[in-house]
Amino acid sequence: MKKTQQKRLLSLVLCLVLIAAMALITTACDNLFKKEESTTPQSQESTTAPQATETPAAKKSFTFIVVDKDGKETSFTISSDKKTVGDALLAEGLIEGENGAYGLYVKKVNGITADYDTDKTYWAFYINGEYAMTGVDATEIVEGATYSFKVEK
Repeated sequence: MKKTQQKRLLSLVLCLVLIAAMALITTACDNLFKKEESTTPQSQESTTAPQATETPAAKKSFTFIVVDKDGKETSFTISSDKKTVGDALLAEGLIEGENGAYGLYVKKVNGITADYDTDKTYWAFYINGEYAMTGVDATEIVEGATYSFKVEK
């Protein structure tokens, strides 16, 4: 009899802990989405330079590789005090695009245009040779990393 009471009590405590954890996660995610919504521009506009300025930070260097539709690679060594790869490349004039609901939609890299709406090609973003799971404007610079854009269909 005592063991069944202990099991019930343990089950009740576990349920309460799970409910509390779910409430905390829901609250944290809600704040995360509110921050993203407040930074998302209302309309799409062409971007060629960073819009926000931050306090100066230490410069970080990384390699940037552009692979055009013919497979030709062009490599750059970038040194920047910007926080994200997107801001650094915009400041260098290497990328251009439009801000949309999902961040910066890159249409031009190193003067080469790839626009899915016109020719069904796009610029794919890679981090250290792996297809990126974040956009260029959301990817923080890691010292010594290699970032690349490749034209893909």
